[in-house]
Formats: sequence, structure tokens, C-alpha cells
Amino acid sequence: MNFEDRLDMLVRRHDELRDMLGEGKIGGSDFAKFSKEYADLTPLVETIQTYQNAQKSLHELKHMAADPACDAEMKSMAEEEMHDIQHKLPALMRNMQLALLPKDAADEKNAIMEIRAGTGGDEAALFAADLFRMYQKYATTQNWKFEVISISENELGGYKDATAEITGKGVFAKLKFESGVHRVQRVPTTETQGRIHTSAATVAVLPEAEEVDIKIEDKDLRIDVFRSSGPGGQSVNTTDSAVRIVHLPTGLIVQQQDEKSQHKNKAKALKVLRSRLYEMEREKLANERAGMRKEQVGSGDRSERIRTYNFPQGRVSDHRINVTLYKIDDVMNGQLSEFIDALIADDQAKMLAELG
Repeated sequence: MNFEDRLDMLVRRHDELRDMLGEGKIGGSDFAKFSKEYADLTPLVETIQTYQNAQKSLHELKHMAADPACDAEMKSMAEEEMHDIQHKLPALMRNMQLALLPKDAADEKNAIMEIRAGTGGDEAALFAADLFRMYQKYATTQNWKFEVISISENELGGYKDATAEITGKGVFAKLKFESGVHRVQRVPTTETQGRIHTSAATVAVLPEAEEVDIKIEDKDLRIDVFRSSGPGGQSVNTTDSAVRIVHLPTGLIVQQQDEKSQHKNKAKALKVLRSRLYEMEREKLANERAGMRKEQVGSGDRSERIRTYNFPQGRVSDHRINVTLYKIDDVMNGQLSEFIDALIADDQAKMLAELG
């Protein structure tokens, strides 16, 4: 099927759904299913029709300008309008191509973000805490809700690991490219000689899975309860409220102890487990579709160094798209849009290239 045939097929399907829904003969679950398909197709078809109408107008204007019977004034007006449409066509074509790109079903989902200190000891934990606050501030700029699920601190106030739930419009679509290894170069507060150290933290962004996305069987879980403890081992709770869940088929382990209620800790742990399982399934499907080819952006490959934060030089570099910004203070204060917009544009360009 060529490109034009595919466009016509989408327009015909949209018209077919409009007529079916308009006749009022569809009910129940079919109505919800077809209504969603119609709603999803509507903006795409509007983009297609804008492009097709421009092409049709251009064809008519060319015919008019070539007509010997057309007077000079009309011919001049036609040529001016032709020039205007020809100028707009590339942008209309790109808008249509972007609308035709396959959608990631998880893009509109909320996200679970997990940040862990990597190599670098206490300095890595301090950097992990800085990253956690950076994303918290970015969430504020997007009018998202950022809710802490768990934090494991060290004695210096750094985060050995921290998990948050981020809710709002298009959360996963914007944050999914943040997964990977983030590296920092700076003089640690614990360094007496003024030497620059390199440390790292790992960020994982998971689409938040609903029960409808991933069903977890009770028989596949081993749930242990124990007494919570804080940094340095001091007891923060005198009851066995902390929960550790082991998913037996995969070996995944989730531990939660921030809440005083065992029930709340279990609910939070299950939410994180469900999202990890959902992401595993997504990666498996993506690898199958791509013939096991690793994508350069958004692969979630934890071994991939994706960004370096160099404090002495005041710069932040994203190694996937070769973008460097000399405004590290702004970035650490949550001003991430330049990186995120560039990563989204790069991902779209790669998909357009694959579509040919």
C-alpha cells in the first residue's frame, strides 16, 4: 500500500465510524471501543485533510495559471497563492507524518521514577538526591503531582535510592528518555584537597501500570513483613509494618517501609512491582519488534551513560543527541525542557527515517 492509499484508507475508516456512531445502532462495550477509535482518528484525519486540500488547491491554481484564457491579473493572483501554498506544504507534510507515527501506548500514563546511587560512595548518594529534587522541580513546571513513595538516606543526607510517583498529563511521554546512567563531575563537600571526582546515579522511569495492564497472581508472590529501620539502623517503627514482596516468576524484589501502616506499604510496593513488570513486558515487545536492535534513545539500557553534569565548567551534556547547555544551575532547578524537547524531536526523526 502506497502512502496516498494509506491516507485515503484512514479517511474512509473515520467516515465509516462517524456514520456507525451517528446511526445510534452501537451499544455497550462496542460503543466505547469505536468511540475511542473515532476520537483517536479525528485529529489525524483533520491533519490529512488539511494537507490534501492544500494539494488540491495547488493543482487547481496551476491549471488556472496555465489557462490561456486567464487574464494577467488573475494569473498573477494564482501564482502568488501557489507560491504561498508551496511554502506551507513541507510543514503540512511533516505535521501529517508526525501524526501518522506509531503511538507509544504508555505515553499518556503516569510514571514511577526510581533513582539509585551508583559508583562514587557518599558523593553518588548526594548526587542521587540532587537528581531527585531536580525532577521534583521539573514536575512543578509541568503542573504534575510528585509524590514520594520511598527514600533511603545515608548519614550525609544523600539518597541511596529513592522512588516517586509522578502524575499528570503526558508524564511518561516526556520522562521516558531520562532512564539511564547520569554522571556528575564536581568537587565533593567531603573532599579536602579540592579534587574533582566523578560519580554516577541511575534513573529508571517506568510507566505506571494499572491492574488492567498487568495482573499479578497471589500465588506468584512471597510477602515478608519486618520492622522498619532508618539510616544507621535506628528503629523508626516498633511494629512489623515494613513489607518486602518477591515476584517468584521473575525474581523481582520490591521493599517498602516509609508508611507506618503495613497495608499502605504493601499497596505502594505492589504499585512499583506492577510498573516494573509492565516495563519488562514493554521492553520484551519492543525488542521483538525491532529484531533485538537496541534503540539509541529510550532503550532504558541502564549501562548507557546518557548525561554528564560538570559543575566546575557549569555545563550539562546529553551524549545521545550531542546537546550541551552551559546553565547547570537552571538545569538542576528543573529547567529540563531544552533537553526533553530535543530528545523527543530526535526520537521522532528516527521513526520518520524508518518509515522511509
